[in-house]
Order: sequence, then structure tokens, then C-alpha cells
Amino acid sequence: MSSGTRTRREKILIAAIIVVAIANVCLAGYLYYERYVAPEKNLVGIISIEGAILSPEDAKLYIRLVDRALKNDTVKAVVIKIDSPGGRADLIEQIYLDVLKLKESKPVVASVTQALSGGYYIAVAADYIYVAPSSFIGSVGVIGIMPPTLIPSEIVIESGPYKATGFSKLLFPFNLSRVLDNFVAAVVKGRGERLKVRPDELRKGLIYLGVEAVKLGLADEVGSLQEAIEKAAEEAGIKEYEAVELKVAGEGSQSVRAMYPGEKPRLSNLTVDVLSRLQPPPSLWYLYMSSHSISPVAGDREIESQEFGEGERLVLVDMTHGNKALVWELDVLIAELARRNLTVRFVTEWEELESSLKNATCLIVASPSVPYMPEEGEKIEEFVRKGGVLLLLYDPAYEYQGKQLFGPINSLSAGFGLTFAKGYLYNEEHSYGLYRHIYVRDFAETPLTRNLTAIVLFTATHIRSPGAGVAWAPPDTYSSAAEKPGNYTVIAMRELNGTVIAVGDVTFLKEPYCYVEDNYQLLLNIVSIVSEAPGRELAQTGEARD
Repeated sequence: MSSGTRTRREKILIAAIIVVAIANVCLAGYLYYERYVAPEKNLVGIISIEGAILSPEDAKLYIRLVDRALKNDTVKAVVIKIDSPGGRADLIEQIYLDVLKLKESKPVVASVTQALSGGYYIAVAADYIYVAPSSFIGSVGVIGIMPPTLIPSEIVIESGPYKATGFSKLLFPFNLSRVLDNFVAAVVKGRGERLKVRPDELRKGLIYLGVEAVKLGLADEVGSLQEAIEKAAEEAGIKEYEAVELKVAGEGSQSVRAMYPGEKPRLSNLTVDVLSRLQPPPSLWYLYMSSHSISPVAGDREIESQEFGEGERLVLVDMTHGNKALVWELDVLIAELARRNLTVRFVTEWEELESSLKNATCLIVASPSVPYMPEEGEKIEEFVRKGGVLLLLYDPAYEYQGKQLFGPINSLSAGFGLTFAKGYLYNEEHSYGLYRHIYVRDFAETPLTRNLTAIVLFTATHIRSPGAGVAWAPPDTYSSAAEKPGNYTVIAMRELNGTVIAVGDVTFLKEPYCYVEDNYQLLLNIVSIVSEAPGRELAQTGEARD
């Protein structure tokens, strides 16, 4: 190799070393400037809350993001981007309280795609709320899953009557109302004088479009995420800033949501059964769910012919039409009938029922799910004309009617000029713990309503019964189907030689609900009418009663 070639290579190497040295010096200078000389960069942090908040892991993730925004001095303001139907009540409350804490030191603005129930609960913690014109806003309310019934064990024992269930079934609706009070109070506090909706309107759980929500003060302005970022920066008093989505360290590019074993349940797949698996009852949820998702899956209950008592007179309970009310619902009524020397027989075959009617004093038809054929209705009408008592019980709750609605009961009751209406009754001003647990204080003077001052019906429908009504809900009671108040008939009675009694509720008959107000007296009045009805001899003569 010539000396000239070696000299050129040495020059190139020296030049490269000089370039690297200069670059290192420049980098060190830049880093020193950034750290010690350059002004601190201002950030507007974005926290995205997406989907339902179903587990502690969901809530923990969002709380960590709020904590990061709170402790990071470069984050001058925060935008909470919300697209959520809510979630478990206690988890929503944790996030809400943490956002309130964040708001004490930094401006917080909400940008809403959808904020329903618990999603809106979180939104009202913000200083300012932006919505899209068609955003869904509101659904202020609570879904409660009732405590289970304890089936005791002598191997696993509990220290008290509510240790295993947590709550009283009778009082649980009152607990639900208190939780709703907290939600409404949070909305009133967060929105302040901007709110143009009365608290009693909020409690209805209505959903509003974004433009409606702005007019009603539930939100502040129709605007984009970018406008929310600009608003947050303005409230923080900064003009130069960078908007960044906050993430938990180590999360990388994953979206902000908790990790589930398997796929996280989607809103379309959420049902009461899914919620019960996520948190065994009793449980409370600030969660918007569609009406078909709220109804629990009613398990099939075993139906069999049974007989109670050894009296000479017979009461038949029709189980031939898929009846939903079984011994569990009627056991107190059965006990009182047996005390008066009546035998109560549950019949599952129509042929047996038809042949037994001629010897029976009373027929009980409770929440059928299969319609009556015309010839079957005629046999029952004949039974009443000959002096028999027909007790028609219907309950609009899902457990008692499933998906068959009102056709089955009306296929029989209409023959007596009685039809059970669609929907359920509710009263938001005067109710027993829950808006659809209604008081009844208006009674006609009849043997059926003797000594009644007030009763409570638990999710009841009303009865269209011209001239036959004997008990009415208060005038300010609403029908969910009619969506208007009225003086709705809840108990009807017709005298057609025999007696037809129709009640738009089943729950009032069973424990513990039968002990509320004068419910037990109503039960005893029904028993008295049955026990005092004419026996077989009078029924055969067709002699009319007074």
C-alpha cells in the first residue's frame, strides 16, 4: 500500500472522529438545554374512558391515569373522553371522586360521545362538558340485583340472618333509592345553576340527545374533541401546548381498558345473568342496559300435582296453562285456606281439572302463560254461574309473565268482562321504596276490601273492568304503557251467582310482602270469601247468593 493511500485513510478516520465528537457535544448540549434551560413543555392530557366499567381492573386503570395526570406537573389540564354506558356503582363512584380531586388542581373538561348512567356520573365531575349533537346523555339511575334467598346448611353456618344475603329483600329497594339520591346529588352539584332539569325529572332515567342535553344544562356545548382540548388549555391559561393521550407505564400502544381472561363483555351481550357472574347479588350498577337485557332468565320451575290440607271442601289451583305462580308464591294463602278446613289441590292435567270443578268451591288461576281455549273458558264460566269462586291473579313482572304478555290471562278473564292492561303502574311521589311499589288507599265497601286502609302492590298492572272496580291506585299513579296518570283499578270483583275476583299483582300474597300495610288483611278477606262460598249442594241447585 502506498504512503499516499494510507495518508488519505488516516485523514478520513480523523475527520469521522471529529464529526462524532462534535455530534456528541451537540447532543449533550441539547439535552442540557432541554433539561436545565428550555422552558417546561405544557401538556393537555387526554384520558379515554371506553365501554362498560365492569371490574375493579377497569376502574384501577382509569384511577391510575387520573393519578398520573394529578402528579405530573407538565400536565396542565385534562380532557376526559367518555364513551361509556356506566358500570358497577362503587367503581363508578371511585372514578368520580378521583376526578373531583383532580379538578381541585387542574381544569377538567369532558368530551362525550356517549355518557349514560355511570358514564354521565363521571362526566358531571368535569368543569365543562362537550357533546356531539346526537350523543346519548343521561339515564340517571341505578339497576339493583336483589339479594338471593338463603337455603341454609347445617355444615356451613352463618352468624346472622343477613350474613349470607347482605340485605333484606323487603328493604333493598330503599337502599336502591338512597344510591339514586347520591347520583342525583352529584348531578346537581356538578352542574349547579346551569341545570334546568328538576331532580324528580332526573330520577326518571331519561336519555337525552346531545343538543337537548345542552338546552337542559346537562351539558355545556356541542363541540369536538379538539374544541374540548382548546377549552382545557384556555382554562389552564396556556397558549403553547401539546395534547397527549395518557397511558399507564408499560401499556404501550394498547387501548385504555382492563384486560380480561377472554373477551371483555360487550354492551350488546350484557344481561343480568352476566352482571351476576361479575358480581354475585346483591349488587348495584350505574349502568344503561336495554330493556330486554334487564329481565333475568327465568329458570324452569318444576310443576307437579300437589295437595294441601284434608278439608271437605276443595280449592283447585290451575297449573294446566303454564302458570308461573307456584306453591312458593301461594304458600301463605294455602296455609290460611287449610286453616279453614279447605283442601288446596294443584292440578296439571286439564281433564282432571275439568272433572274436579263440579266438586270445587274455588278455582285459582295465577299468571298463565298458555291461552285458554274457548271450550275451557266455557267450563270455567259455568263453574262460576253455579256459585264457584274464581280468583284471577296476574303480575306484569317478568318472572310471572315471561314473553307471553297479557294474552293468556285475558283469554279467560275477558269472558267475565275483565281485562288486564299492558304495562305496569308506578308512582314517583308516593311509593314503597321503589317507584313501581304503589300504595292503594281508595276502596269500595265490599267484603273483599273490608278493614283495608292501605295496601302495597309490588309491580302491578291495572284492570279494565267497567263497574267492577273495588280498589284504585291514587290519581297521580302512572301506567308505563299509557304514560299518563289515572285512577287505575287494581282489584276488581264481579258477582255472577258465583264470584270473580281479579287482582293485578301476585307478589303481595307471598312473604315478606304480605306483611306490609294491610296486605295480610286483604289475603284474609280473599280466604273468607272462598271459605264462605256455597258448598256443593248449593252449587248444584244454582241458587243465587246475596
